[in-house]
Amino acid sequence: MIELFYSSSPNVYKVMIGLEELGLPYDLVFVDLSKGEQFDPARLGGAPTAKVPVIRDRAPGDGEGPVTVFESGAILQYLAEKTRRLLPADTRGRSETMQWLFWQMANLGPIGGQFWHFRMFAPRLEPETDFTYPQHRYSRMFDALRDVMDRRLAEIDYLAGAYSIADIACFPWIKYLGAGEGRPNLARWHDVIAARPAVAAAYRRNTEFKTGYERNERGGVAYPFEDLAKHTLVGGAG
Repeated sequence: MIELFYSSSPNVYKVMIGLEELGLPYDLVFVDLSKGEQFDPARLGGAPTAKVPVIRDRAPGDGEGPVTVFESGAILQYLAEKTRRLLPADTRGRSETMQWLFWQMANLGPIGGQFWHFRMFAPRLEPETDFTYPQHRYSRMFDALRDVMDRRLAEIDYLAGAYSIADIACFPWIKYLGAGEGRPNLARWHDVIAARPAVAAAYRRNTEFKTGYERNERGGVAYPFEDLAKHTLVGGAG
């Protein structure tokens, strides 16, 4: 059994989709970001990074004890290698998939997070500050990344050829922030992946999971804003 240390975020959804696609049973362990629980490694299966997602695989298959993995990209790679699925075995296919996975980890996720932070969080945290420059900067950067995906998907159905952990890594960020106007290939890719039963199951399981908090319009946890802001300036849902 795998434990997924959890609080709603696009990066957590990446792992949930991977687990659902691979048919791996897992338990959700809620980490209350509003209380700063992510700063206690004991609440994260021993991971030291103060961020979710984290998994703890209690049956890694090597005859040893449980394995804890942090960082969503590393988790997807671990799960794919564990099951030998969603990551090609041949050198070229594996390299292509890992390039797009690393691209997401280094670009789409961090820039998307900054785009959303300066659009939605920063004005509430510091209402007297003018955030026009960072809002425009990260909006343009995120648009450029979506353009990269749209051009790639004009040539091929999925980012690395066949559906893989690269698509799983990117999908929740596009679902969360949108394909934007004038990107028909990215919109088509989004709709195809959204229709996959495992993807629907991941989002449904999040909605059904009981945390003690209400859900927002995107299906995520609706934390008290002040508590969440206080505890997630460092750490949180990565």
